[in-house]
Amino acid sequence: MDDAALPPHRTPPDDAADRVLLAGPEGFGGDFSRSVRIWREFLRGFWRLRRVGLCVTVFGSARIDEQHRWYQAAREVGRLLGEQGFAVMTGGGPGVMEAANRGARDAGALSVGCTIELPKEQHANPFLDLRVHFRYFFVRKVMLVKYSEGFIFLPGGFGTLDEVFETATLIQTATIAGFPVVGLDRAYWEKIERTITDTMVEAGTIDPIDTRLFHITDEPNDAVEFLIARLSSR
Repeated sequence: MDDAALPPHRTPPDDAADRVLLAGPEGFGGDFSRSVRIWREFLRGFWRLRRVGLCVTVFGSARIDEQHRWYQAAREVGRLLGEQGFAVMTGGGPGVMEAANRGARDAGALSVGCTIELPKEQHANPFLDLRVHFRYFFVRKVMLVKYSEGFIFLPGGFGTLDEVFETATLIQTATIAGFPVVGLDRAYWEKIERTITDTMVEAGTIDPIDTRLFHITDEPNDAVEFLIARLSSR
């Protein structure tokens, strides 16, 4: 699909250099400046986040407002985590991310955001104590995982599902420890869970034990209690 076929808010950024980087091997042209920029972005992220301490990352949709039940649930999760001594990390944007950061602030806990450059789609929320801004999605995703002891997922779109399955893959392959992973809002996540159990397990593309990577609940209290119990048993 060419750019002209995309709606205005989906038009890729104007940065021709990055578009060349993603254009395939013929587009690289021996230019290593982007490799240096990526390396520097990793280094800056590692440096800025090195003292976050005990931390949980909360993922979810940027497309909900303050009145939505997912916003209220995320804010409560952030508050409960903060009261238990966790820093709360998110992608730093609006919606669920804002709510979780706001909940951390309610509890007086450290609120962290790893924001990203997106054309006309995302802005930093006002409840961040520490903000680290990224250009590259893959660098940002490393930071959201590396500094966390557990993960809580509220409903979201492609980005959230990407993060869910990437986290599950890292745990499944023992690339990271078996950190607790919680899906909050049973009605939303059970539909995806059924796809995993009824399609993927049945087809043999994953093992039945892989379905135990997730805990699904409707209650913020249960989500945080499960996470703490799993961390205590490690």
